[in-house]
Amino acid sequence: MAALVQYKARTGSVTVPRGHVEGVKVGGQEYPVKLGVWIMNQKGSRVKLNADRLSVLAALGLEWARKG
Repeated sequence: MAALVQYKARTGSVTVPRGHVEGVKVGGQEYPVKLGVWIMNQKGSRVKLNADRLSVLAALGLEWARKG
């Protein structure tokens, strides 16, 4: 989730290319996050995601996370 927040802050968008890797710093060390793949996995399993996670993803701007 932190990688998506960081990506959106930098680019102003949540449209992430599937192959994009976002570096996220935790405790002074940077870790690569396969953000494009992570988003596709979240979208593919959205029926299993809890309401809180869906709300956060929707608030970030992912339309598919909004309840229809």
